[in-house]
Amino acid sequence: MDADFNALATFVFVAEEKNFRAAADRIGVSRSAVSQTIARLESMMGVALVRRTTRSVSLTEAGERLFAEVAPALADMRTAFEATVNLQGPPRGQLRLTVSSIAERFLSGAMLSTFSQANPEIQLDVTVTDEEFDIVAEGYDAGVRLGEVIEQDMIAIPIVGDERQMVVCAPAFRDRYGMPMHPRDLPRYRCIGWRPAPKAVPYRWEFAEDGKDFSVQVEPEITTNDMALMIKLAVAGAGITFGMEESFRPTIARGELISLLDEFCPTFPGFYLYYPSRRNIPPKLRALIEHVQAFRQGG
Repeated sequence: MDADFNALATFVFVAEEKNFRAAADRIGVSRSAVSQTIARLESMMGVALVRRTTRSVSLTEAGERLFAEVAPALADMRTAFEATVNLQGPPRGQLRLTVSSIAERFLSGAMLSTFSQANPEIQLDVTVTDEEFDIVAEGYDAGVRLGEVIEQDMIAIPIVGDERQMVVCAPAFRDRYGMPMHPRDLPRYRCIGWRPAPKAVPYRWEFAEDGKDFSVQVEPEITTNDMALMIKLAVAGAGITFGMEESFRPTIARGELISLLDEFCPTFPGFYLYYPSRRNIPPKLRALIEHVQAFRQGG
């Protein structure tokens, strides 16, 4: 039985989009054509690959296995095609990135702005989210996350040096309620917490003492997934909050927030640009890698 490579490519698009209509739009055909192609592939292989409902599309166990094998090969073919086309010109195409909302240096504007200006043929598509997922399965070229949460099979390059998380509050809050002497005192204070996604539990605040890491589960009066809102609330005196030092630096410099418990807040490896290990790196991604490395060395 000869493989139907067009059908396999269509299957990968369906698996990535989890939607027949979206896959059809990417390919430039009708939804019914995509449905017929998947049905033909399933008939040829003798196994169901996709579960269809009126609202969603998901993969069967066989579909998951096929996608895991076929998607990297298709990505390599796309890369080889792009590399060949780009031999005659600058890197081009859409570059999809997923970036943590707390990657302040990467999202500050300067790094992406200078990259875009230097590579006018590349269209950046940046999704800011703190949800963790498989960037290959979701169709992203690369991501930006803290090094400790990046999968081991990814290639990662540092964007900045070490980072540090801090406990902060407004001076007026300290004057009214006092300040904790130890992180374990925090549950007795009004706190502003963070969560990465709507259904996720609030983040446990992490500290270290005498070389040993520990965490504290505060009971926040206010919880949000928006760091900008956390900072505004803290400045307004709503409570104590916790986050990346870079996020708080401007308000601390203006005297709107003060840091607490600094002796329990050590540094740790910071943010990395990460991407799947492939034999050929797309020219558009290679351009970003080189830009990040040059930007880091320059400042």
